[in-house]
Amino acid sequence: MTNLRRRRGFRALTAIIATGALIGGLAACSGAETPAPAESIGPEGVDDGSTLTLWTRAPLEKQANLLVDAYNASHENQVELTVVPNDDYVAKVGAAAGSNGLPDLFAADIVYVPNWVEAGLFQDITEQIDGLDFKDEINKGHLSAGTSDGQEHVLPFVLDLSMLFWNKELFAEAGLDPEKAPANLEEYAEAAKAVQALGKDGVYGTATGLNCGGCLVFTWFPSVWADGEEVMNEEGTESLLNSDTAKAVYDTWNDLWESGAVLPSSQDEAGPTWTAAFTEGNVGLMFYPATLLSSTPFDVGVAGIPGPEGGASTFVGGDGIGISKDSKKSAQAWNFLNWLMSEDAQVEVLAKNNDVVARADLADNEYAAEDPRLVTINEVAGQGDTPVALNFQQAFNAPGSPWLTLVRNAVLEGTDTVDADNDGITEILQQ
Repeated sequence: MTNLRRRRGFRALTAIIATGALIGGLAACSGAETPAPAESIGPEGVDDGSTLTLWTRAPLEKQANLLVDAYNASHENQVELTVVPNDDYVAKVGAAAGSNGLPDLFAADIVYVPNWVEAGLFQDITEQIDGLDFKDEINKGHLSAGTSDGQEHVLPFVLDLSMLFWNKELFAEAGLDPEKAPANLEEYAEAAKAVQALGKDGVYGTATGLNCGGCLVFTWFPSVWADGEEVMNEEGTESLLNSDTAKAVYDTWNDLWESGAVLPSSQDEAGPTWTAAFTEGNVGLMFYPATLLSSTPFDVGVAGIPGPEGGASTFVGGDGIGISKDSKKSAQAWNFLNWLMSEDAQVEVLAKNNDVVARADLADNEYAAEDPRLVTINEVAGQGDTPVALNFQQAFNAPGSPWLTLVRNAVLEGTDTVDADNDGITEILQQ
């Protein structure tokens, strides 16, 4: 991995919110000013029996409940958790921000953190974060996402990584080594076809979300990075997704699709159920969120996502969390955040639940030692990346994005339009 890629791996993805009107409304309501720094609250905050409110989006409900329950059981303060459907979260945060009704604490997808920081939705907690003895061990991508003009506003809430998962039972049935990960995309395709050749009713070699830009960003970009290539220029204004490496990725998936080794519903999968078939035991291998390891009910192998030539990488995603501009209990809210970064929370709650820790110095813990898959996930986290682009949402994640057009043309249609479709992505990035 080049030094440039390592630096960029520690930068946060910057993407405007799905509707320009919403971010404009937030800026208008807040004056686009960063809130004043949180009061001097000491290194651990205040635990005086206050009630705190916290919002998170539904995909992180399991981890949020575990964290809140553990905090409430060990502190005088009590956190009341509200879980919001993922599709409603951005609008709910925007409406609350406009009416000064945000909760004391709220989590945000790493995609939206930079915009919400710029819109002034989080309090400045630079003094508190800089006071942590282990600050240098905290995931740098999440810290960077919440940093503006040198002021820090968020900490990692839950990290999510894209990884290669495979069903060991199906691998064994197909004559594959259930303990060995495919070393490159060619071996990935061979494994998928071997599982498909079993001819088991309802079982397919692999699956993905071919109508879900975010799913494809999360799982296909790492195949480019694994070969040492980039998906965009450093400024986020030019798409590089017509490189020979990127084209090799599309060619592999086109071959898999044409061979019938891809779950047919992948063609129209827009995101809500893109992992379901694997979790049900009906897919041989796929690129999959690491946060689902603990809820996958059978023995799986885990590895980094390979490129056409090999290597391994991951998309470092997940949610950050901060104290809202509307909270009157910043000292108490910091007590929760300070605990969230502690060994008790990171190891005894998250690692114990097979989730990724947000501190590098805690990656080698007793639970990871018991499960080599966790060690792998923690190691690959350091090889991951998070791309930077102001117009990322429109270029990649939005329904009907030019990225989706490129993938669907290349994979489903097999057309030779990658260069032109890549130009369409660049056009959006430069708006």
